[in-house]
This record gives sequence, structure tokens and C-alpha cells, in this order.
Amino acid sequence: MKVGAIIAVTAPILLAACSAPQQAKEVNFTASGLDPEQFVDTIDGKPTALYTLTNENGMEVCITNLGGRIVSIMAPDRDGKLQDVVLGFDNVKSYANRDGKTPSDFGAAIGRFANRINKGKFTIDGVEYDLVKNDHGNTLHGGPTGWQYQVYDVVEADSSSITLQIVSPDGDNGFPGQVTAKVTYILNDDNDLVILYNAVTDKPTVINMTNHSYFNLSGDPNNSITEDSLIIFADKMTPIDDKLIPTGEFRELKPGDPFCFMPERGKPGMKLIGQDINADDEQVKFGNGYDHNWVLMAPPANVTDLPLCCIMMSPKSGIVLVERTSEPGVQVYSGNFLNGSVTGKKGIKYQQRTGICLETQHYPDSPNKSDVKGWTDCVLRPGEEYNSITVFEFHTTDELLNGPRKHEAPAQ
Repeated sequence: MKVGAIIAVTAPILLAACSAPQQAKEVNFTASGLDPEQFVDTIDGKPTALYTLTNENGMEVCITNLGGRIVSIMAPDRDGKLQDVVLGFDNVKSYANRDGKTPSDFGAAIGRFANRINKGKFTIDGVEYDLVKNDHGNTLHGGPTGWQYQVYDVVEADSSSITLQIVSPDGDNGFPGQVTAKVTYILNDDNDLVILYNAVTDKPTVINMTNHSYFNLSGDPNNSITEDSLIIFADKMTPIDDKLIPTGEFRELKPGDPFCFMPERGKPGMKLIGQDINADDEQVKFGNGYDHNWVLMAPPANVTDLPLCCIMMSPKSGIVLVERTSEPGVQVYSGNFLNGSVTGKKGIKYQQRTGICLETQHYPDSPNKSDVKGWTDCVLRPGEEYNSITVFEFHTTDELLNGPRKHEAPAQ
């Protein structure tokens, strides 16, 4: 993986127009149309800004250190035109909104524990911990002041990568242990966005980090993602109850199941996201669509490449997203509760199912299912390191005629 070494942190650039009677401000907008000045602020006593990553192909990724969020991803479509393929806001104040009315997980680096913990409680080494609840009596995405709502420190940044760090104190939202966590974004010249997660703790705790970007590969959030095609490399999912908490069971997925997104053996083609999204199925009804964890298939023993997670394709733009991960599961959320009440970038109101999240993760409620066979362990202890990697590869349909490219996991 080739990463540029030139230090170039994006910040607002204001140039005075000497000939004007009043000093007019000229702003260097990003390729996605963002004004970096709109991300300069102080939140909870810490400075925020917008950082821009680029590669030799003209691709651009913009990130703010508030919540370690991906604000925009400009990827080339089948005609070579750059399209912004993620939902979000055009100013940091909208991301910082904590009034409970504005969904605020767009693009975020989620922590300390992604997804739901049943009743906000779990036990480690015989000690029960009672977390702050924020989701119908459960704890979701680390609680009401999870890391997505906090300002990360910028450890280092250059033109193609940025490393952000957060120090979460013992007792943060009820979680034990002081945790130092890092998330690194790397944009390479293969049009891969690599995300590396790392964490250490001084006391036994639970860790499950992910990214919560809402993708719309058409480049136009007025379009529904139900018309896009998807493969999920999974032959099981974890059923949920009516509070969206996993039951601890596994559901085998076979062709014809609304949750099966694997191509039938010997048959070409991808499944439309919208094909079964309103199926007469209890699990679909519980999630109001897809809001479930898929159990990813382990690669064959002789494969050293980072395992495939998902492939998603937009027929409108020809953009293809190939997702790879070291994680055992992926939460697929089809934007079921977007309802037009949120106004995002370029003044577009985000309607139902105009974005889809592909959140690589340990299984939801893992802290309470250590005794369930096949469930994933999420406990981090002093002296250990939590490391995770997810890669978003951006292709076009023409490129994929030659097959997905290889992508070995970089050394951490």
C-alpha cells in the first residue's frame, strides 16, 4: 500500500482581495463542495477542523475530528466523474447536534461499543457494569455521549492519511477502564479507503469499533438504495427480538430467504437491496427493513487476502464498493428510519432508504453472550491490543470485469 509522505493538513484558507473596498473572503472548497471554514469550531473545549485526503487519481475523502467522521467520499463513476457517495452534513454544528431529534451517527468512528448491549448491562470477572441507556432501555453505540459525539485528537496527518486518537476515561458512559483508542484513515492510489482501529486499556473492558457511513453509490441522495445490488458474504445472520437485541440464535441463509444476499451456485447476478426489504417476515418487520448482523463466512485456509464482506453496485453511476474486513460480522442498516426530517449536504432532505450502512463489527450484545457457542469475544484486557481493519475499495463495473483486486492486510 503506497501512502504519500507530504504533510498537508487541510485548513481554511482566507485570501484578501486587495482591490475590493471590503475584504472579501475566498474559500478553497473541497471537491465535494465543502467549505472547510464551516468545520472550524471549539466543542467541549477542543478544536475541530476538516481534513482532506487525496490520491493520484483525483479521489478525495474529507474527515472531521468530531467523532472521527467521514464527511464525504468523492469516487469516480463509470464516466470518470467524481461522485460524493456518503450522506452527511456540510458543517460541524449539524454533526454536534445533541437535541435527540437529529440522527448524528453519519460517517462516525463508533465506540466504545458499536451496536446494542441488552439492558445496558454486562459482567466481566464477576463484576456487573450498569451503562447509561439511550435506546429503549438498552445501550447503543457506546451510550448518549459515545465517541462519535466527542472530539478526537489529531495524532498525525498528511495528504493521504490521518490518525485520530481518543482517551476514554474509566466510567465513560458506565464502561470500565481507561481506554486509549486510535482510528487511522488511509486513501491509497488503488482507490482504497483503509480504516485501522486500535485500542488498549488499563482495566478489563469491552471494545467494538466500527464506521457508520451511510452509502449512496449513485452520488445523488435523492435516489433510493433499494435499486442498488448487494452481495453479503454470509450464510448466517443473528435474529433479533422486537427491541433489536439478538436472541443468541443463528439463522441459516439459503436462496429465497429475504436475508440471503449470496448468489446461487452456478447462477450469475447480484440481488437488489429492495427485492425482499418489505417481505412478510418477522425479522424484516422487527427491523422495519434490514437492521441486522450477518455472520461473515471464513475464507478458505489457503487464502491470505483480507476476507470479503460485501459488494455493492449502483446501476445509475456504475460505482462498485467492495468491502473487506478482519471482523466476524457486519451490521447492514438500510436507512429505514430516515424520514425527510434531516437536511444534509447541498440542502437535500434524506428520505427513507436513501443510504445504507455496512458496519463491520463483533456481533451485537457480545458482552452478554460469552456462553453462546459461536458468539464472538469482545473483552479487552490490560497488556492486550484491540486491532481491526476494514477496507472500502472503490471500483466501477467496467473494472470489475477483470475481478476484484487483491488486498492483503497491512502490518499494524
